[in-house]
Amino acid sequence: MSDPTQSIQAALALRFGEKLGVDPALPGQDELARIAAHRVIRCYQPRDVTPDLLRLLCACALSAPSKSDLQQADIVIVREKSRRDAIANLLPDMPWARTSPVFLVFLANGRRVPFIAQARGKPFPNDHLDLFFNASVDAAIVLATFLRAAEAVGLGCCPISVIRDHASTVSKLLELPDKVIPIAGMCVGWPAEEGGITPRLSLDTTLHEERFVEGDLARKIEAYDRRRAASRPYRNQRDTERFGRVEFYGWSEDKARQYADPHRADFGAFVRAKGFCLD
Repeated sequence: MSDPTQSIQAALALRFGEKLGVDPALPGQDELARIAAHRVIRCYQPRDVTPDLLRLLCACALSAPSKSDLQQADIVIVREKSRRDAIANLLPDMPWARTSPVFLVFLANGRRVPFIAQARGKPFPNDHLDLFFNASVDAAIVLATFLRAAEAVGLGCCPISVIRDHASTVSKLLELPDKVIPIAGMCVGWPAEEGGITPRLSLDTTLHEERFVEGDLARKIEAYDRRRAASRPYRNQRDTERFGRVEFYGWSEDKARQYADPHRADFGAFVRAKGFCLD
């Protein structure tokens, strides 16, 4: 059995490009090692995730912190083939959305609290942007907690934010009422491959002490591009007909090309149409 202290340090060195100090006596290192070594899994064994196990994991996920105990996150488990196929057909570049044993959709539910206010004969003067924001954050926390629970039992997951490109279609498919919207999907299954650790921006870039300090951002991103390319180079360059090919193609070039086109410009209209006020 591997030493969890060394496992944590090795994973975070790959992730951030630095060796972090870890006290060997620190409790909880098995869990920290799992978190540090998180991998996205897109290839799954032909083995079912039993309903009882899935219900257990969802219960653990829904045990996550909730803003003011409002409990504004829901999960839809999608197993039925025609529904799975309908979702997968929206995501042709993501075949794992079709082949994973289970597909989940995490929802932001801004519906229950106004319902409770009305049922209890109380005013609800909070139908504004914060209702949408709180519900969305609750759903994101539940999603992250599900990842931790699933990986703890040996499952692999792949979050799918692209379902928001098709939010209206997914909403109709899942029969979502007003003030309930899809935040992200999730492929879940038993891994057929180990996957790899994806390097992240350095802690000097994203971790701040006392106040926000950006520093030499261009230098930091260039260093990250080079470090990431050394272990996880991009196989293909995006949109070469428009932008051509470059000798060195790193993370920042890929993200700049990816977001050179509008994404989900209609999402605000969809959210408003679902009954959320974004003022």
